[in-house]
Order: sequence, then C-alpha cells, then structure tokens
Amino acid sequence: MKKMKINFQYKIAIVTVLLGTQITFAQKKDENIGTEVVNVVKPYTPTISDAFKVKETPSLEDDDNSKKENIQYNIFSFPVASTFTPSKGKAAGVDKGKQEKLYSNYATLAAGNYGNINAELFVTQTLESGDYVGAMLRHLSSQGGIKDLDLDDKFSNSSIDLTYGSKSRNLSWNADLGYQHQMYNWYGLNPLFYENFIPADKDAFIKAIDSKQTYQTISLGGRLALGESVLKEATIKFNRFSDAFSTGENRLVAKPSLGFDVMDEKIKVDFVFDYINGKFDKDYNGITELKYGYTNVGMKPSFQINKDDLSVNLGVGFFYSMATESGKNKFFIYPNITASYKVVGDLMVAYAGAEGALKQNSYQEFVQENFFVSPTLGIAPTDQKFDIYVGLKGKLANTIGYNIRGSLMNEGGKPMFISNQIPFSNNNKNGYTYGNSFNVVYDDVKTVSFYGELKADFSKNVSFGVNGTFSSYTTDIQEEAWNLPALQLGANLDFNITDKWYAGTSVFFVGERKDINYKNDPVSFPLTIILSETKTLDSYFDLNAHVGYKYNDRLTFFVKGNNLANQNYQRWINYPVQGVQGLLGANYKFDF
Repeated sequence: MKKMKINFQYKIAIVTVLLGTQITFAQKKDENIGTEVVNVVKPYTPTISDAFKVKETPSLEDDDNSKKENIQYNIFSFPVASTFTPSKGKAAGVDKGKQEKLYSNYATLAAGNYGNINAELFVTQTLESGDYVGAMLRHLSSQGGIKDLDLDDKFSNSSIDLTYGSKSRNLSWNADLGYQHQMYNWYGLNPLFYENFIPADKDAFIKAIDSKQTYQTISLGGRLALGESVLKEATIKFNRFSDAFSTGENRLVAKPSLGFDVMDEKIKVDFVFDYINGKFDKDYNGITELKYGYTNVGMKPSFQINKDDLSVNLGVGFFYSMATESGKNKFFIYPNITASYKVVGDLMVAYAGAEGALKQNSYQEFVQENFFVSPTLGIAPTDQKFDIYVGLKGKLANTIGYNIRGSLMNEGGKPMFISNQIPFSNNNKNGYTYGNSFNVVYDDVKTVSFYGELKADFSKNVSFGVNGTFSSYTTDIQEEAWNLPALQLGANLDFNITDKWYAGTSVFFVGERKDINYKNDPVSFPLTIILSETKTLDSYFDLNAHVGYKYNDRLTFFVKGNNLANQNYQRWINYPVQGVQGLLGANYKFDF
C-alpha cells in the first residue's frame, strides 16, 4: 500500500509540472526556458517554524534580477454623446429659531421699597451724512428708611450724556458732553458721641446736624482714531467737579497714541498729559483753605516681539510730575514689560509682566468710591513703583475658561479711607464733622495678592462664573491697611428658563476690614478725644437675584431683589445698608 501511494504522488507531481510548462508556453511562445527534470524524494510534510520578532530594519537577502518589460500604451479617444441629465439637488431644510429683532433705543423704569426708583433712557440716530447722535439719561434714587438711624439717609444720582460722532473705514471720531448731579447724606453718626446725653440734649444735638451733601460734574471730551496714520488714537477729556461746600476741581486728561514700523518692528508710543487743580474752602477744623495742583506728563514707548507661540512687549515709562501748589517736582521711570506663551495652544497660556505708572488721584474719584468723604481731603498722586505678576489662563474645555494669577505690588503714597474724628474747635459745625465722614491718608503699601477666576458657558441658555482675590498688605507708617479687605469673592449664574422666561443670581463676599473708632469725653465734648480704638468691621455677603419675562421683542418685565439674605452689614464704619430690596420694572425697546 505504501508503494502505491508513492507512485500516485509521483504522477500528480509530473502532471503539475507539465501543466505549468504548457501555460508558460501559451503566454510567451517565443521564449525558450529549457527543460528540467524534477525528482521527488519523499512526499511533502508541512511544519510550523518557530516564532520570531520582526526587526525594525529587516534585511533583504533576495535580489530581483528579472528583466523588466517595456510596455507601450495606445489610447484611442472619441466623443461619446450622453443623454444623462442629473436631477437638481434640493438643499436640506435646517430648523432655525426666530431671529430677535435688534432695536437702537430703549427705556427702563423700575420702582421698589425704600422709595427706590431706577430709570434709564438711551436713544441714538444715524444721520443722512453717516454721522450719528446719541443720548443717555440715568436716574437712581431712594427715600431711605434704614432702621435705627438718627439722620436722613436718602440719596439720588442723575446724569445725562450726549454724543455726536462719525465712523468710517479709516477715520472715526466723537465729541461728548455730560452733566451729573448727586445727592447723599452723611447719615453714619457715631452713637458714642452722644451716648451720655439726656434725651432733650440728644434731640437738639441731632436736629442741629445738616447732613446733606451734593455733587455736580460737567464733562466735555472727544476721541479721534485714524486707521492709516502714525497717530493711531487720541482722547481728551475735561471735568469740572464741585460740591455744596464751595469745593472746585478742574481736570484735563489727554492721551495721544502713536504707532509705526522701524526695521519690521512695530513701535508704539503712548503719551499722557494729566492736569489737575482744585481747592477746598476750609480744612477739617474750619480754619484754612486747602489748595492742590499737579501736572503729570508721561511717555511710554514699547515694541512687540512675536515668535511662534511667544509674544513679548518691551517698554518703559517716563513720567514727570510738577506740583503747582505745594510739594516737589519729581521724575519717575517705570517698567512696562509683558509676555505670554502658549504652552498648549489656547488651552494653556502662561503670562507674566512688570508694570508701573504714576496715578493721578482726584476728589471726584474719591467721591465715586466713597460718597461719605469730607470736603477737606489732601490730594496727591500715587507712585505705583511696580506691579510684578505671573499667571496662567486658558480653557479646561470648549465652554470652560480659567485664569489664575499671583502678583506683588509696591505703591508709594497709596490712598486709604479712614474715619474722621471730632475737630478740636467749634469753628466748623458742618454736617460732616460729627465722626460721620471719612478722610484719606497716604502710605507706602506693599500688596501680595492671588486671584482666580472660572467662567463656564454650559450652553447658550446657562452661564456661570466665580472669582476670588486674596490680598496681604504691608504698610510703612499706618498701623493697618485701613478699609482694605483681605478676601473678596464673587459668583453669578444666568440662565434661560424658556424662550420667554429668564433668571439669574449673583453673590459677593467681602472679608473683614479695619478702621478707627472714636469716643469723646461727654464733659468736654466736643473738644477732647479721650479714646480712639481700632475696630474690625465684620465680613459680609450680599445675595441678589432677578427674574424676567419677555412679553414680545419690544417689551420685557422684570423683578429684581438685592440683599435677599437681609444682611445688616456695614460697608463703611457706622454706615449700615438697606435690608431686603425689591424692584419691579419694565424695559421697552424701540426705533424712530
């Protein structure tokens, strides 16, 4: 049987060789490949070889020595008539919401408890020449009503701003005119001044205090921007600020900015001209007149370097301050260096900088920060020697952005608010001389701060944000960094409930601050101060919320609530704020 099997396999092998030879001759008859005798020794026995790792660079042992054939192609083309007509495509339908109409003008009116009224009116119109004109009117007032106050606490703030301008591709300009009237009361009377009074004397004492103060501001300014010019932009603004105690302050600020190329480098030069002059009718003791005046001139040249993911701005600031009333003329040099580097594209951007500036302080700015200052302040500029910071910003996801930063700031002559004491004489019995107003003191202050911010737009209907700042202050002369909080936090959430309803909420937290509290001797009052102590003002938080209903494209109704937690906190010493406040109002949009 074994011999028959071998003969059968021999026959199969011979037949296979003959078939292969025949096929080869059929493909190419003119090539003689010769004959070959095949001897089969034993039948084919397949085996599996051992596994091995493939080398990174395999070695080739075979050489291809076969002769390549030259093949010639001939293409015969001729036109073919086609009767095929493609059918016209139809764009797929896309569901899109109704686009909200935009209006150029609006009016808002709201009213609530405490006699609070909030009103705004904005109108603008494009003229036939392409120019435009606009106006904004604002009013915010309250009739007061804070519990346990002996003085009136009502206030009002009204303003009107007019603008006329033109905007084209290479030129835009506008001229502005504004007027503002503000009224406040120094209602934060220190109860320690009259705690030992008999009721009759107390009533007479309080009745004699006129705590009302009014402020007026007249402003005139303009802006010019040129596209194809060395002068890129220039702004100028003049303010006249006055109050009910014959205080007058004039300020003129001009800021032209130049830009040009030098050897393929973009050079920018910013100029600053800041003039201020003013006077207070009397000092805090009602004896002498106070005058102040400074002219600050500055130049800040800089150029930018951009290379791949790195962007660096190198500059320096030169300032010269001239004291026109009292003080010395001084020259200052400040760093003006910023840099950013894209570590991971827009997902992570590192940035750093070292900047400084000469800041002009003014009575008007102090009033807007603290309405209860006395009209007897010392006004002087602040020398911000440097602000060195480093940070990281970017995105955690497509809809979540972050920003963290640490900084070290050194300021010479930093202003801080501190409560006033009772004057040592009876010459000045104005409404701010009963420990119910604030003075400004200056000191060299170093500030180390850390800031963090997170913003998220979860969808077009929901947005969220949270931020916080921690600061540590080191003073040179003053015992404390008066009224400067170490911790500030804030958060907000806005969302659309439906196409018609929307809502939002916000909360902010302010940490402890320090101020001075005074107590007078009831026997020698108000001539002798027997006690002054540092008082820590409690931290506080304020919760606010609003809900709105869009009746149509033009009309929207809303409800707002402030201090919803009813926190009876003090923003300034002896100055409590209003409790829960509610406003009901409407907003109407229109076109002419």
